[in-house]
Amino acid sequence: MGKDKLRRFAENLTFECMVQPPFEEVFRKDHNLKGRWGSDFFGNGNPIVLELGCGRGEYTVALAERFPERNFIGIDIKGARMWRGAKSATERGMRNVAFLRTRIEFITSFFAPGEVSEIWITFPDPQLHKNRVKKRLTAPGFLAAYSQFIASEGVIHLKTDSRPLHDYTLAVARCNDLPVWEECGDIYGAGLAAGLDSSGVARDLLSVRTAYEAQFLAKEMPITYMRFGLAGRTTFDEPDYVD
Repeated sequence: MGKDKLRRFAENLTFECMVQPPFEEVFRKDHNLKGRWGSDFFGNGNPIVLELGCGRGEYTVALAERFPERNFIGIDIKGARMWRGAKSATERGMRNVAFLRTRIEFITSFFAPGEVSEIWITFPDPQLHKNRVKKRLTAPGFLAAYSQFIASEGVIHLKTDSRPLHDYTLAVARCNDLPVWEECGDIYGAGLAAGLDSSGVARDLLSVRTAYEAQFLAKEMPITYMRFGLAGRTTFDEPDYVD
């Protein structure tokens, strides 16, 4: 392991905004912050927004800056990457940001029913191999997990450069009669032409750009977006869909 990575791991331990529970604390167990993020961590009752697979935490930090009346939690397993977001939040004295280092598969150990108001899934691994469809963060198994803690009127955002993932997620939504409030195949091109920007969505939310997104745009790869809900469902069917 490189010295720089070791340094980041060590510094992560000093950040108050970083939560890093060991495996044995969350495997088939509830973490002590479950149902208590507002009272015990943020010290307020503001809505909680998750970013799943947050990487460097750029989106988490940027959204937290734009919406100080909400609490944001970036979740990922790669601590060396999350270091950047945690360090930025610490240096800026941001009190509405947290970073949780854990596997998404353990997410139900951390949040109680209704505790989360929104979920952002930004540029996840599209898991394009046909044997890995169930690992997509919008697959039925993951949606069932989110249903255990997202509010009844909660919102899920998917922003990706992968058209197959976007189309798959749309198929999942249609197969399960889920509400899709917005869906666009090119937020910076066709989306703007269709009025997405005039509604404030692209300008205020989607215009936050990560380093990866800048690379995709430089290659003229369209960025897609979906905003949908779970309609109170707790189980979900896999669509008859082939990439």
